[in-house]
Amino acid sequence: MAQKMTYSISVAEDLRAKFPERVIEIASFRGQIAVIVKNEGIKEVLRYLRDEHSFDHLQDLCGVDYFPRKPRFEVVYQLYSISKRHQIRIRVQVDEDDPEIDSVTELWPGSNWHERECYDMFGIRFRGHPDLRRILMPEDWDGHPLRKDYPLQGRSIWSGFQKILEDREG
Repeated sequence: MAQKMTYSISVAEDLRAKFPERVIEIASFRGQIAVIVKNEGIKEVLRYLRDEHSFDHLQDLCGVDYFPRKPRFEVVYQLYSISKRHQIRIRVQVDEDDPEIDSVTELWPGSNWHERECYDMFGIRFRGHPDLRRILMPEDWDGHPLRKDYPLQGRSIWSGFQKILEDREG
């Protein structure tokens, strides 16, 4: 475990040396190294990790809402190197006023549905995504359910629900 963490720290330090204007902080939590990176140029940083450090597998991509903190959102990339058997977490801050970040579908095609889910649940748009539309909620759904300010009560019933009931009854 210590050897893997040491390697992750060296990768994080390499990122800080290669992209000093983009790396905000290197953090450690429960033995997991996370590099907090600015939104601008994130695809270049992730491409570097894939190509130079063999992070060939995107384990996970998710959104986080830190409301009322500024910046409000983060997109979190959990990367893994199959050949070297190590991982690293990249956290990217995303502004509430313009919740947009570059898509990484050209780097890891498997990120397609992860990005769509993040868009659907948090409203974070992915620039350059080949098919950015809702994946879990109906297309005409209002709002993004995993935002911390999403109302838990009092929302009207989804308009498509009545049609589903009518179709079932024949």
